[in-house]
Amino acid sequence: MSTVTPARRVAFTVVQRVFDDDAYADRVLRAESRSLDERDRALARRLAFGTVQRARTLDHAIETLGKRPVRKLDAPVRDALRLGAYQLAFMDGVPRYAAVNESVELVRQARLERAVPFANAVLRRLADGARELCASLPEGTPLEAALRHSYPDWVAETWWRELGPDDARSLMAAQNEEPETAVRLVRGAIEGREDTLIPGAWIVDRVDEAALAEGRLWPQSRGSQLVGHVVGSEPGERTLDLCAAPGGKATMLAGEVVAVEVDPSRAAKLEENAERLGATGVRVVVADGRELPDELDGFDRALVDAPCSGLGVLASRPDLRWRAMPLPGLQLDLLRSAVSRTRPGGTVIYSTCTSNAEECEDIVDAVVSEGIVEVDRSLGDEWAAFRHDSRPEFLRTLPHVHGTSGFFVARLRVPSP
Repeated sequence: MSTVTPARRVAFTVVQRVFDDDAYADRVLRAESRSLDERDRALARRLAFGTVQRARTLDHAIETLGKRPVRKLDAPVRDALRLGAYQLAFMDGVPRYAAVNESVELVRQARLERAVPFANAVLRRLADGARELCASLPEGTPLEAALRHSYPDWVAETWWRELGPDDARSLMAAQNEEPETAVRLVRGAIEGREDTLIPGAWIVDRVDEAALAEGRLWPQSRGSQLVGHVVGSEPGERTLDLCAAPGGKATMLAGEVVAVEVDPSRAAKLEENAERLGATGVRVVVADGRELPDELDGFDRALVDAPCSGLGVLASRPDLRWRAMPLPGLQLDLLRSAVSRTRPGGTVIYSTCTSNAEECEDIVDAVVSEGIVEVDRSLGDEWAAFRHDSRPEFLRTLPHVHGTSGFFVARLRVPSP
């Protein structure tokens, strides 16, 4: 009888929780991998995240070679086959016997002895043919690319239409790869590579947990840090951060910062993060950004880093692609709210970590058409390396182009009387 290595056991638990309990992969991994050493934790992350990301493609391989619809399988069998198929189709250096035997053992340990012969037979077929099958999938249309790269059809269709086929395919491929590890250096020194375009941004091999605990750095993608710099707050100014948790951008800002968060537990964590990072100017307010207290008014600047579908951060949030949905109604309400609380002549930054016009350019165009703000067209000149390719008044980072998370950024100005 085979044994299951700790990394594979943790990865299996993550996959199960994501698909059976609608849990978040990163949170489950964090909880389940605490007892693992650094090497096993990294392997568990790769196995779990890769399996969740590639689930659609893996299911196609399982159904093609296993001759049975995935929907008819017991959940533990399905998830064990997915985990094994990922190793066999997409990972190098994994012994065939380990991927097959340990996946079969996971089925046995789930007390599904009757399914063990089936799982064993399917995994051996996958070992023989999954890699070639997945590599040979076409990608000439949005729906073909969605299957090959494992995305919902609507995501592939959106990128195909808005970015063009080549960029859409490249973006899909990029967000199936392990993202870079970036941090913002708050104080002190650090080992890594400093970004030449975004002040304080560093690319590192791993996050220094001691430095994080001491508030000397903050894990934050370069795209996210770019947004904080665009706000441009100065000492003596008042800035409203309307969707502030967990606080990465709020703690970058100078002057008085009112950081709004609707969820009390996230707000408490935001306060803790601000204290750790020494951001003494940040005051946390628990409120709905659409229904702010009357006293929160007359700000010099506002930041709306709006909730969104998250299509720019799918590499680091593997389960998000299966639950993502556009939120234009909420985004419009939040942006209008921020504009209404910003003084005439003040600026409002609208940003999202997504890459679809419905939640980005269209939102800005809508509020501009209402006459309540004007676009500050100088933004693209200030950050030319990140200038939006078709709307140069905006910024856009794309994972396959800039190597960081995907963000859209617009700077708007409230007209003076």
